[in-house]
Amino acid sequence: MNSISQQPVSQKMVYLNGEILAIDDAHVSVMDRGFLFGDGVYEVIPVVGHKLLRQHDHFVRLQNSLNRISLKNPLDETQWQLIFDELLEKNPGEERAIYLQISRGVYPLRDLAIINDELVDGSAEQYPATVFVMILSVKKVDLSVVSAGIKAITIDDFRWDACDIKSTSLVANVMLKQQAVAADMDDAILIKHGYVTEGTASNLFLVKDKVLITPATGHQLLSGITRELVIDLAKENAIEVIERPIAQAELSEADEIWLTSSTREIAPVIQLDDKPVSNGVAGPMWQQMTQWYLQNKQALL
Repeated sequence: MNSISQQPVSQKMVYLNGEILAIDDAHVSVMDRGFLFGDGVYEVIPVVGHKLLRQHDHFVRLQNSLNRISLKNPLDETQWQLIFDELLEKNPGEERAIYLQISRGVYPLRDLAIINDELVDGSAEQYPATVFVMILSVKKVDLSVVSAGIKAITIDDFRWDACDIKSTSLVANVMLKQQAVAADMDDAILIKHGYVTEGTASNLFLVKDKVLITPATGHQLLSGITRELVIDLAKENAIEVIERPIAQAELSEADEIWLTSSTREIAPVIQLDDKPVSNGVAGPMWQQMTQWYLQNKQALL
């Protein structure tokens, strides 16, 4: 599967509040609300060659997250693109992803509420958002490794009911992923009130009788861009797709289970709660979907 790798920190160039600078020189105030409260949102956009994968969809999701927390987008798409282009030029590589983060910025008081009653020049808010962008190095997908599948555990989803916000407040996801790691598993499939929501940082698909099933979007889960691409590819190739609630009991009867994300792409789950999924190997629909997905990426080059 894809994973984020780290290049030497000193070589990274990042964007922070209007400047391109070395990551060692990028600093935010301890009074930044992103630091104090996790009061912000983020996006991760895969880069294929020099093109962003489904860029518009990522911007739509970013805007949805900003709307949900009542924060204005500090830049338009043209401004974002200029930043991305410069950073991609200064951080070369084959497989990369763009990480962008917007917090509500610095406020002089540690207070949950902000009152923007003072304006600069009668128009701009006094407390601007903090904008940070960096380029992540991504390991190229090794199909021989991915096809071996991953092992997962089911865990109670105790997170808040606003998971459609791609929030920087990820401590619950960290706790859930750590619980999976402690059980010697690769990931967790989250269950709320007896129904599947998603993985710790991924969406879930279930294959049953050649039909692709995935939980419907809503406040209980984050709609992934890779999820939407998989749905589009399935429909283009006459695969029936159903978006509906998935009961936990259905997992044990599935022919295939996948976890999808921008950095993981499409990972087959071959073991769940110490029991094999179907035959315990990546299934035929996963193999076909993976080929369609790779062809889609290749078309961007």
